[in-house]
Amino acid sequence: MNWRSLGMAAAILALWVAPAAAQAPPVPDGLKVIFCGTSGPLPIPGRAKACVAIQAGGSLYLVDVGPESTKNLMLWRLPLATAKAVFITHLHSDHIGDLGEFNMQSWVAGRPAPLAVVGPPGVEKLAQGFNLAYENDHGFRKAHHEHGGFTFPIPAGLLRAQVVQSPKVGASGAATATVWRDGPLTVTAIVVAHDPIKPAFAYRFDYKGRSVVVSGDTRKWPPLAIAAKGADVLIHEAQNSDMTRMMVQGLTTMGNARAASMMTDTLSYHTTPVEAADIARMAGVKALVLYHLTQSGLPFYTPQGFTRGMEVGAQLDWRLSKDGMTIDLPAGGGEIRFGQF
Repeated sequence: MNWRSLGMAAAILALWVAPAAAQAPPVPDGLKVIFCGTSGPLPIPGRAKACVAIQAGGSLYLVDVGPESTKNLMLWRLPLATAKAVFITHLHSDHIGDLGEFNMQSWVAGRPAPLAVVGPPGVEKLAQGFNLAYENDHGFRKAHHEHGGFTFPIPAGLLRAQVVQSPKVGASGAATATVWRDGPLTVTAIVVAHDPIKPAFAYRFDYKGRSVVVSGDTRKWPPLAIAAKGADVLIHEAQNSDMTRMMVQGLTTMGNARAASMMTDTLSYHTTPVEAADIARMAGVKALVLYHLTQSGLPFYTPQGFTRGMEVGAQLDWRLSKDGMTIDLPAGGGEIRFGQF
């Protein structure tokens, strides 16, 4: 074996064996957010589709699991076996496309129980479909790898749907429902406005005095600010309308009327960066992070152009997300630490 072959073998071993030094570092008690996918549905180099991972109490949760996101989680050595639930904001393909792969990989890593799929009506079909699509794969892996004390129980590899019906509007003016409790962790579904997709949800995670809200896809929706009141961090989708109109004009000039029409439609159910800043100020959050950045990576995109106007208004701590960004919220404190894998 030559040196090049040895190097290749070492690289492969690093991926599979994952020595302790290469593993993701232990998570201090609190909430830890990892951005595993920050683009919209368009193909963007260096960005997976929508996915936000949240670690709490030694368990891993996802909000959406768009295509390419599982690859990121594996490259960063996230403890996939600790996954308990995926919270689906809505059933657009760029938010659900990697569910089968994440379920399989977290089961192969040793997840001991079925993975909950929490979300609007339709998640039962999503779970059933991926369970059926991966049925043979699960059987093959069990037959080949179950030996020497390593078990691959098929029931633990299944997706288990938990359907959230659209909550009623409460006295606060927001429609919310508690959808998950795990010790000190509470997850609340918040109805947002992504018509004609109904219901669509944001999710709020509360754990030992710390809180994170993930908007999912929505137009500007003041009830979200009510439900996010006082959260540490609001993670909100953003699409620049001026840039969208530029894309429509270019597509029209190229003779692609179909794509131009579809792109025009997106103006009615997304939030601009300026509008997301308005919601964050209304909610009184400590920090705003924009994700689901539809135009990031396109030729005319610049961060300055994308976020123009966000500085107008009361002081606000905000930033654009990128894949691998992390946020640490230690339990019982007020510190917000941003990092990067």
